[in-house]
Amino acid sequence: MRIKVAGPCASGKSTLAARLRALGHDASSTAQDHSYVPDMWQRLNPPDVLIYLDVGLEEAGHRGRIGFGWDQAYLDLQKSRLWHAREHCDLYLPTDGMSEDDIAARVASWLEEHGQVTASSAI
Repeated sequence: MRIKVAGPCASGKSTLAARLRALGHDASSTAQDHSYVPDMWQRLNPPDVLIYLDVGLEEAGHRGRIGFGWDQAYLDLQKSRLWHAREHCDLYLPTDGMSEDDIAARVASWLEEHGQVTASSAI
C-alpha cells in the first residue's frame, strides 16, 4: 500500500512520511505545494491513501516558516496549488497546535481504523 502525504510547507508532511517509512510503509510526501499541475500528486506514483496535513500561518511561524517571503499570501498560494489533493484526500488533518507525535498518533489511529495498519505497528 502506497501512502502519500500532501500539504503546505510546515504542515508536518516530511516528518510524518519518514515515520511511516520507518515502520515499513511505502510513504512519501509530495511537492504539490510547489507545482501548478493540480493532480501531480496523483500522476507521480499514485497513492492508495492520500493524507492531507494543513497548517495556518501562526503555526507555520512557530515551526520556523515566517520571513523571507513566507507570509499569508505565500501560504494561500501553496494552498491554492493543493486544492485538488485536499478535495481528494482520504484523511484531512489540520495540524495547528499538534506536535509531531500528536500528528503521527492521529494518523496511526486513522490507518488502523481503516484497516491499513495493525495496532502492533503504531507510530
